Amino acid sequence: MKVSVVIPTLNEEATLKEVIEGCKPYADELIVIDGHSTDRTRDVAVSLGVRVELDGRKGKGQALRQSADHVDGDIIVFIDADGSHDPADIPEIVEPIKKGEADHVSGSRLIGGSSELHGGFDECFRLMGSSFITACINWRFKVQLSESQNGFRAIRKDVFKQLGLQENITTIEQEMIMRTLKKGFRMAEVPSHEHKRKMGYSKISIRKVWFRYVYTLFKYLFF
Repeated sequence: MKVSVVIPTLNEEATLKEVIEGCKPYADELIVIDGHSTDRTRDVAVSLGVRVELDGRKGKGQALRQSADHVDGDIIVFIDADGSHDPADIPEIVEPIKKGEADHVSGSRLIGGSSELHGGFDECFRLMGSSFITACINWRFKVQLSESQNGFRAIRKDVFKQLGLQENITTIEQEMIMRTLKKGFRMAEVPSHEHKRKMGYSKISIRKVWFRYVYTLFKYLFF
C-alpha cells in the first residue's frame, strides 16, 4: 500500500524543511497544502521537490478535506509542519492499516507523552477539554481511545473519502474519529510523543474556538 504524507502549512518556513526531510524516507508521495502563507513556506517546499497546493482559506480542516483530491496513495498520513510530531513514528502509525487491523489510526500523546501539553493554565484547559471529548466518544461508541485531538494520524484514502467531513478548522480531528466509528470503520491508536513547537506560534486560540469543539462534539455524537 502506497503512503501519501500530507503536510498542512501556514507560515511554517522555519520548520518545514526539517519535517519534509524527516518524512521522505517513509513516504511514497509528499504534498503540502498551504493556507496562503505570507512567508517562504511554499518556496521551501518547492525547493525540496514537494508539490504545493493552496487551500481555500477556510482553515486546516478544509485543507485536510481537499487533500484527498490531490494524493495518489492508498494511505494518507497527516502530520503538522511545526516540528511537534516525529516523522520516524510514521511506520508505526501506518502499520495497523497495512496489516489490515484498522482503517484509521491516530497518534496518542497521552500514551506517547508530550513535551508541550502541561505547565500552564492554557495547557491545563486544553488537556481537560480533550479528555472530556475523548471520554464522550468512548462512552458513545464503546471504544477505549486515550485522546481525540492529535493531528498526527493515518487513514485509508477510500475510507477518508467516505466520511463526508464538514469541519473547516481543527475540529476536523475529532470529527474524523466520530465519523469513522459511526460508519463502522475500525479505529486504532499508537503511542506518539509530542515535542514542543520548535519555531513560530500556534494558529489555534482555544478561547475563540472552544464553543465549536463543544458544538461539533454533540453534533457528531448524536446526529
